[in-house]
Amino acid sequence: MRKLLLLIAFIIGSFSLYSQTILSGKIVDSKTGSPLSGASVKNRSGRAGTATDNQGFFKIPAKPGDMLEITIIGYTTQTFHVSDQTTITLALEPASTELKEVVFVGNRGAGRAKTETPVPVDVIKVNQVGLSTGKMELTSLLNMSAPSFNYNKQSGGDGADAVDLATLRGLGPDQTLVLINGKRQHQTAFVALFGTRGRGNSGTDLNAIPEASIDRVEILRDGASAQYGSDAIAGVINIILKKDVGHLAMTGGYAGYYDHKFNALKSPDPSQYVTSHKFDGQTGSFGLNYGVAVGRHDGFVNFSANFLAQGKTFRQVPDTNIYSNPKALPINNVRRAMGDASVTSGGIMINSEIPLAGTKTTFYAFGGYNYKNSNAYAYSRNFSGHPERFPTDASGNLIFVPGIMHTIAGGDTYYNPIEDVHITDGSLALGFKGDAGNNWNWDLSNTFGGNNFHYFGDKTFNASLGSQGIHKNHFDDGGFSLIQNTTNLDLSKRYAEVAQGMTLSMGAEFRYEQYSIYKGEEASYTNYGTAAIPYPNGDTTYPATGAQGFPGFQPLDVIKAHRTNIAGYAEADIDITKEWLVDGAVRFENYSDFGFVNTYKLATRYKLTHNFNLRGSVSTGYRAPSLQQINFSNTESNVVAGTPTLVKIAPNYSPITRAAGIPDLKQEKSVNASLGFSWKPAPQWTVTVDGYLVKITNRVVLSGQFQASDASLDPVLTSTLQSLGVNSAQFFANAVNTTNTGIDVVVDYNKRWGKNRFNIVFAGNVQNMTIDKINVPGKLNDSWVHQQTFYSVREQQFLKASAPPEKLGLTAEYDINKFGVGAHLTYFGQIKLQGYGYSGNPALTGTGLPGDPNLEGTGIAPMVNLGPDGSGPLVPEQFVYHGKVVTDLFFSLKFSKKAVLYWGVDNLFNVHPDLGIVPGANGSPFDGETGGPWDAVQMGYDGMRPFVKLALNL
Repeated sequence: MRKLLLLIAFIIGSFSLYSQTILSGKIVDSKTGSPLSGASVKNRSGRAGTATDNQGFFKIPAKPGDMLEITIIGYTTQTFHVSDQTTITLALEPASTELKEVVFVGNRGAGRAKTETPVPVDVIKVNQVGLSTGKMELTSLLNMSAPSFNYNKQSGGDGADAVDLATLRGLGPDQTLVLINGKRQHQTAFVALFGTRGRGNSGTDLNAIPEASIDRVEILRDGASAQYGSDAIAGVINIILKKDVGHLAMTGGYAGYYDHKFNALKSPDPSQYVTSHKFDGQTGSFGLNYGVAVGRHDGFVNFSANFLAQGKTFRQVPDTNIYSNPKALPINNVRRAMGDASVTSGGIMINSEIPLAGTKTTFYAFGGYNYKNSNAYAYSRNFSGHPERFPTDASGNLIFVPGIMHTIAGGDTYYNPIEDVHITDGSLALGFKGDAGNNWNWDLSNTFGGNNFHYFGDKTFNASLGSQGIHKNHFDDGGFSLIQNTTNLDLSKRYAEVAQGMTLSMGAEFRYEQYSIYKGEEASYTNYGTAAIPYPNGDTTYPATGAQGFPGFQPLDVIKAHRTNIAGYAEADIDITKEWLVDGAVRFENYSDFGFVNTYKLATRYKLTHNFNLRGSVSTGYRAPSLQQINFSNTESNVVAGTPTLVKIAPNYSPITRAAGIPDLKQEKSVNASLGFSWKPAPQWTVTVDGYLVKITNRVVLSGQFQASDASLDPVLTSTLQSLGVNSAQFFANAVNTTNTGIDVVVDYNKRWGKNRFNIVFAGNVQNMTIDKINVPGKLNDSWVHQQTFYSVREQQFLKASAPPEKLGLTAEYDINKFGVGAHLTYFGQIKLQGYGYSGNPALTGTGLPGDPNLEGTGIAPMVNLGPDGSGPLVPEQFVYHGKVVTDLFFSLKFSKKAVLYWGVDNLFNVHPDLGIVPGANGSPFDGETGGPWDAVQMGYDGMRPFVKLALNL
């Protein structure tokens, strides 16, 4: 009887298998015909399920009468009744406009609609936001578009004038990871030093990526170290390159500043300054993009190029009568050429994908090259104050050099050294991706990138050359470079039959980094003086060493350092129900110089209703100190409020650093948490609100300057400093623990009717940074003065100013037929900064208290005297930059479907920051980081900017 039953069961099973065949199919976009990868295909009549591969193909067991359900984020769900066919092609309809904004950053699985991700992601179409503004570079465009993206255009900050370092959520520029097409992009070799936001940090030069090559930018505003590795504490910026084929896209733009209030030409005596034109900072840009199809399976090669030329700006306060006008300032002899640097840059980018015929494998390659030249004026050298900075004869008499030196009313002579920076940046990613069968997708890639930062000094002198130096006005100061090579293997599998679908991702990474400093020519750093010189101002001293502006890197600075990193990660993204999504990730890394670290992340999203999603995350993060921070070394000429000094930045391994008690640098660690929601109250409305908390320990910053003349310091340290022949030294250290809290709000309304379109977007960020602890090394923790020297209240305020308390943006645009009009309104919140403090009370000499003359110029408890002549009471030197609104107005005209003209004015009402002075202390100005009337703040100080742009799509 048992044998008979087994035989019957075998016959029934065989019949079932025979009747259930393997159905093959392809899923495509109904509008474009493009294959859709990652689409979920389920057989409702059984437990079978699968997902489409990179070419949109799938296979699934099915029999006549079964029903398949096909789903993918961004498209309407479709069902299909199986009959007797064995192959099918199904075209899915795109869902609403909002759902078509699918993002790929934030998880390793298939993309999700940006409102349905468990973490906040901004999607910025670069062409759309770039054409309606006079801003020409990517960093400034993102600053206008993303709520918690911050950057300050620098001036007087050495190499910082050439690189716009940006931040997310008020953290450091090196705490944001930048990806291109999902692959890690290298950082710049530059490390921010003097007069610069993000002091002690490096970052990625976003402006080195040709704007014409970018389709969109995804900004993940959440900690993602567990998913992407080091540098992702604040979030991730993923730049998606264009894939267009068959048409030529060109953009051209022209803009310039018309500051009818603070242009240096408005000064009562313009001969005191370097000046240009009433319409300065003139900028021209050109972009080109074209793609060609390759093969018969949606292969392509896309080419892009960009060119930009931007002139200098010159800004000074027009009224110098400080006795009658409280808004006047005296003539600025600290920096007679105050403004933005000129920039000339050009770059190319290629993006390609080529499916290999007869396989399920695709070859891809992308990369580019960019060259940039930045030309900036350094602080002014005035003969009356510092004749040792000028070429003189043996008696101290000035040797005047026409074309470089300038004599002004009153007889004083000055010159402005020029810092000429040449930057080359290149990268290339090569890879293969495909379907390994059984729903496994794989991606193997190698990405190489490099950045070279080369300083030159121009129209300057090495004063120690004496009369022989008058013809030596150009110096090769040397520089530094960084290369990075990253190899990745990523695997993912979609389990359609698990819950409502699950994606399992895992991968490994090997990264090699190398950092080098190369020396300048001998004359850029050498002291040729053999005797002290009696100068006309009464000083008898040796002439200054090295090229003024930026002395070259010395042989002792030269280094070539490297390290490796091996990492592995795993991530599971599961739709537990149709409403509840959970994403978890873990990452393990081992650095050759720091050892083992591990990080974790858990994120979730729950659909409370069909249009309201609650989301949140918690994660740990880390950032290994960069090779730049560990190895940077330089002896630099720094002018603080008109006083030139030599500052030694000692590398972390230096005996000088050890003498100061600075320990080895270690990883920054973080805990991130976020909670928010996305809501669509109506089809035209989208609202997202996300709160966040980021706690970071051991942030790497640049310490204050310890003086060789400070007898209260450890004698070993002071004797070491004195042996260098410099005034002071500073160090990179894990000095600060911080907590950032904030909230991001984005409200988007988009309405179309007939030939009309109205769009309004509000994007706001409100945040606060607290400094929880200053980690002062024991040897420097022996007095309040040394604690403040290590990291003063002034430096703490400078750090906090990188996280402005508010940035609120409102954009409104209305189009009718071929004409459009719109406006951007941006509110930049109040920040507070301090000066260096060049006033004191003789009665407090030696007390170490605020007002002690021994603290003058150190930035420790800075004080200033009120009154136009500086004879008034002594008060703290704090600058308050009140919140202000900047208004941009723009228009557009569509000549045809292929040509659109934009024109308008940025900063229509010529709004400027408050002056960087203590009210009532007009006689003691130019004591900030730039040496000018204002510090570098987000709203900028260049004023009104008319522009015109033309876009052609042929």
